[in-house]
Amino acid sequence: MTLFSTHFVSESLQLRTSLQVFLPDQIDKEKPMRLLYLLHGLSDDDTAWLTNTSLVRYAENRNIAIVMPQVHRSFYTDMQTGNRYWTFLSEELPRLVHRWLKLPTEPENTYVAGLSMGGYGAFKWALHYPEKFAGMASLSGALDIVALRESRPEGEAEMLATFGSIASHRGSENDLLTLIDKITGKLRVLQLCGTEDFLYSNNIGFKSRMEQTDLLYTYQESSGEHNWEYWDYGIQVVLDWIDQKGDFA
Repeated sequence: MTLFSTHFVSESLQLRTSLQVFLPDQIDKEKPMRLLYLLHGLSDDDTAWLTNTSLVRYAENRNIAIVMPQVHRSFYTDMQTGNRYWTFLSEELPRLVHRWLKLPTEPENTYVAGLSMGGYGAFKWALHYPEKFAGMASLSGALDIVALRESRPEGEAEMLATFGSIASHRGSENDLLTLIDKITGKLRVLQLCGTEDFLYSNNIGFKSRMEQTDLLYTYQESSGEHNWEYWDYGIQVVLDWIDQKGDFA
């Protein structure tokens, strides 16, 4: 396998940022190469998946290239007070990845996944642009930011700096429950959450809404907290789900 880190100046962010990339060495030519954008959580960075899980070992025998960007505590948004991380993620990053790495651009081979804040970012990206992805996966995702904001008043200042006064309310472009109503098609969806996770009720509420859609939706829960022990398990489930390419239980 090949694993490398790159630092570059982002046009969207107007600052130097970083990116981690995993590329498999052993490629099964009878299977297509898949691309997975793997997003980090609120307190993490682009190295988090590599330093806290056995991701490399789990992925090395699969035809999956993995791209892990750095977005700080942005919630993958064009921040009210801060930088344009949504523009960076959804517009600039794919252009750079395909130009530098020559990775696949076909939607049927492109996936996005993330944990916690990254689960929110993954679903936001794929729900905005379902035509660009085969599937999206969330591990312990902060999927209902309206409910999250209401349940954690101590974080109100940061939410205001991130989303502004109205942008995280029901009906906004940042509200995943609103975005669900606007898409149709064959987008595959995987949602994982531990039953001891502080975001468990947030995930159960989102699950209830997802079950009303016609998307190819799989929900899986098991004992687990909001920690790397659970996410090390969860990323294995995500990689298996990508390989499955069909109904998954």
